[in-house]
Amino acid sequence: MTIQPHGGKLINRLCSEEEKGELLARSRELPKSLLSKREVSDLELLATGVYSPLQGFMNSEAYNSVVDSMHLPNGLPWALPIVHAVSEDFADGVSEGDEIALVDGEGAVLGMMEVTDKFTFDPKKEAREVYRTDDLEHPGVAALHDMPPVLLGGPVTAIHLPGHDPIFQEYLLTPRETRYFFKYKGWDRVVAFQTRNPIHRAHEYIQKCALEMVDALLIHPLIGETKAGDIPADVRMKCYEVLIDNYYPPERAYLSVFPAAMRYAGPREAIFHSICRKNYGCTHFIVGRDHAGVGNYYGTYDAQKIFSEFDPQAIGITPMFFDYTFYCRACGHMASDKTCAHDAGDHVFLSGTKVREMLREGKDLPDEFTRPEISYILLEAFKTQEF
Repeated sequence: MTIQPHGGKLINRLCSEEEKGELLARSRELPKSLLSKREVSDLELLATGVYSPLQGFMNSEAYNSVVDSMHLPNGLPWALPIVHAVSEDFADGVSEGDEIALVDGEGAVLGMMEVTDKFTFDPKKEAREVYRTDDLEHPGVAALHDMPPVLLGGPVTAIHLPGHDPIFQEYLLTPRETRYFFKYKGWDRVVAFQTRNPIHRAHEYIQKCALEMVDALLIHPLIGETKAGDIPADVRMKCYEVLIDNYYPPERAYLSVFPAAMRYAGPREAIFHSICRKNYGCTHFIVGRDHAGVGNYYGTYDAQKIFSEFDPQAIGITPMFFDYTFYCRACGHMASDKTCAHDAGDHVFLSGTKVREMLREGKDLPDEFTRPEISYILLEAFKTQEF
């Protein structure tokens, strides 16, 4: 039986083909509000139901409830604010009840919004509550302080979905499409894996451990905006393709993409990522070490501990927790802190900094850390671009 969407209904805020002409004509007469790259991603995810039960950008009541309590005003768990920020000058020209056109950086109209609320916010408070730090070195906190000062809330209607690199097109499935596919395949229990990095041996190990317990695995990499230094999504996609083609059972593993932006909110983002995958139709969600973390802002297992703060039935998707995993030379195979008796000197695990250093020097990554095919793809990519 297919898992219910968050809140019980899969939202659709994408206009029909028949409506497009009339909406585009109407949008020409409306004030044009520029969406940030993150907000472009959010509009797509609102429109296709990934953010169910949200129907638009949050009003002040929803925003404050989520920041303060990690729940929507109706009590449903929700961990991250989804907002549209505008300048004071633009906000002064808009009243509650007005419609505005939502445009991307090229000026193309992507959708429309009915403004039901406009309000200011405290970036320092949001930083402390959502990111657990007010350090401007944290990319999520820095993004908060770069936002315009006024937030507009209200339901949206997407006219066009944003474009994506052709490499992603065949993998760009909406929640309705993944749910249909899971049903077609007869998969009742599907575990999702979130990643913004190439899959190395430790990832592969925990994915396959999880796959032992369910019907299928959805490898669901994030392809939206990430911070400087992260490996570009098109390069990562080549890594995912070669892995799933050669090392995963084709009838039990599936690759799709998650067109969201990274917040780097650690524990809160783990809740957010799990709810989004619930809307895609997944019943289980892998949470490993330092999920959605950055730097040293979060404890190794804080993203797992946060689930104890919620009613499991209200979250509705089952988290699968995994310890720090690595290749152990003494064991001769992959292991974790739970299963290995040997000290760190026998463990093979590379930090992102060390990986980039080796790639910069043209060195192959150790086979114990990643598949040779992945090492080759990354080395080739590093010859033409640095990340």
